[in-house]
Amino acid sequence: MNRRTQTAIAAAIAAALSLGLAACGNKDKDDTSGGDSAATSTTGPGAENGTIAGGTPVKGGTLTVLTNQDFAHLDPARNWTLPQMDFGTRLIYRTLVTFKAEPGAAGSEIVPDLATDVGRPSDGGKTWAFTLKDGLKYEDGTPIKSSDIKYNVERSFSPDLTGGPDYAVQYLAGGENYKGPLTGEHLPSIETPDDKTIIFHLKRPVAEFSYTATLPTFAPVPPAQEKGTQYDTRPFSSGPYKIESYDRGKQLVLVRNTNWEAGTDTVRKAYPDKIVVTQGLKGGQVDDRIIASDGADASSIEMPWMRPESVPKVLPKPDVKARMVAERTGCTDNLYMNTAKAPFDDPKVREAVMYAVDKEAQVTAWGGPALAEVATSYLPPSLTGGEKADPLKIPATGNPEKAKELLKAAGKTDLKVSITVSLGDKTRGEAIQQSLSKVGIQVTVNTVDPSAFTDTLGDTKSAPELTINGWCPDYPSGATFLPFIFDGRTIKEKGNQGNYSQFRDQATMDEMDRIAALTDVNEANKAWKKLDEDLMTKSFPAVPLMWQRRALLIGTNVAGAFGNSGYAGMIDMATIGLKDPSKSQG
Repeated sequence: MNRRTQTAIAAAIAAALSLGLAACGNKDKDDTSGGDSAATSTTGPGAENGTIAGGTPVKGGTLTVLTNQDFAHLDPARNWTLPQMDFGTRLIYRTLVTFKAEPGAAGSEIVPDLATDVGRPSDGGKTWAFTLKDGLKYEDGTPIKSSDIKYNVERSFSPDLTGGPDYAVQYLAGGENYKGPLTGEHLPSIETPDDKTIIFHLKRPVAEFSYTATLPTFAPVPPAQEKGTQYDTRPFSSGPYKIESYDRGKQLVLVRNTNWEAGTDTVRKAYPDKIVVTQGLKGGQVDDRIIASDGADASSIEMPWMRPESVPKVLPKPDVKARMVAERTGCTDNLYMNTAKAPFDDPKVREAVMYAVDKEAQVTAWGGPALAEVATSYLPPSLTGGEKADPLKIPATGNPEKAKELLKAAGKTDLKVSITVSLGDKTRGEAIQQSLSKVGIQVTVNTVDPSAFTDTLGDTKSAPELTINGWCPDYPSGATFLPFIFDGRTIKEKGNQGNYSQFRDQATMDEMDRIAALTDVNEANKAWKKLDEDLMTKSFPAVPLMWQRRALLIGTNVAGAFGNSGYAGMIDMATIGLKDPSKSQG
């Protein structure tokens, strides 16, 4: 399908769905839902308008999840990618604090989960205390203790348990040389004076620490269940479901955790009796099956999201279009250039690539303007007050002539490089290949299975010269964005996550530290925006490509579906269920 046809179809979908401009984390967006809650608003597909798809679920039945990939990590110390975070924290384990299970802007607001409140700061924000609720139990009926949460936070420091969030490592006092609890050592900056109290002592004031406690790092893991890297395959449940079986790459089956008490949980509804994740499906097979909704597929949802080529299969069918959820993500997709390797150790070469890339081709490859828009800065509009920063003013289709001039000035012509992308992004990798070929850079496209993609990029010694990946804010602050993708101190030899450019610049790190110490949130936001502009115009560590929407399909028997902005527009697994459980299979 040529670009003109694809763009026209996508534009028509955009008009039909009336997608708004509010982004992840924008709590000031006008409420267009008429005050309806997630449980009662059923006027149409949830697309930034406070509605849900499918109506209110009925308890019971089997929900099927169809996917082309296995989970990268389910261990809460290692789980830091979507949709795995949504799946893990909504179904298998609970955290101290969590996001509301509501559509629209409310989804990025936080509420207590295991804790009785969202945390109590003291010492100017350097100390945070949480108290656990009564009646919290694991799947075997044993009580959840504050020391179990401490233990999992400590596990996040373990060099063998790679891939997880770095907030604890960055924030907790005395953690610089700590290597986790597997050696028998514990971190003094986390206190558990009794079974229900946990106190965190930070290196510096962190006004947003409550939001940090939504991450899987702050889920409990009892030391007796420790299995090292094998914990990935069988995390011990503190949530409404437990793992019955897991055949990696083929099928994961969740059944009810009968020791989960709904009275302690205001967020998770746990409608289905069973959740079956069918893995290893090919290409557009997932979309096609849910569009058809035959048999068990009528009670199915997809993971991670709809493929761009399925757009024209959805538009002409109003009944299918009504089953599509499309929430803006608040994420930025970047083309990362490995600054630790030639030729991208030269800023002039990186600047040339910034001008060479055709971003419109990226949007087209993703399905057109209904599913994405051209990104003109690293920070998404959700973190810049709704504004779309554009310091370089490069045309959406690029400026090849300017790129050629920069390469000539750098004395770098006829370059040969490779790009490694996830299997589903092969078309986007080929679009980069075409863009760079116009300025004399030959690109070889390599693809990796999605389940191994993050680990492949995380090995810094063999990391590719170019790659496409996205970054989503863990909560609405620039502090959750730029430091994780451009702070050289976050780079790990194994399990590197976020800073795929391997960008190290002392002036940038010094400015990040200065901003982090600011106590005025508005001043900090302005400073993050200025740093974003400086990186875009002086250092060029990556090319911002596009800001996505998550387009997800549900079967005809699925209810309670909406994209949660707290999870970058993924379907909120806390409230999903079925219209008629008797029609489900499995």
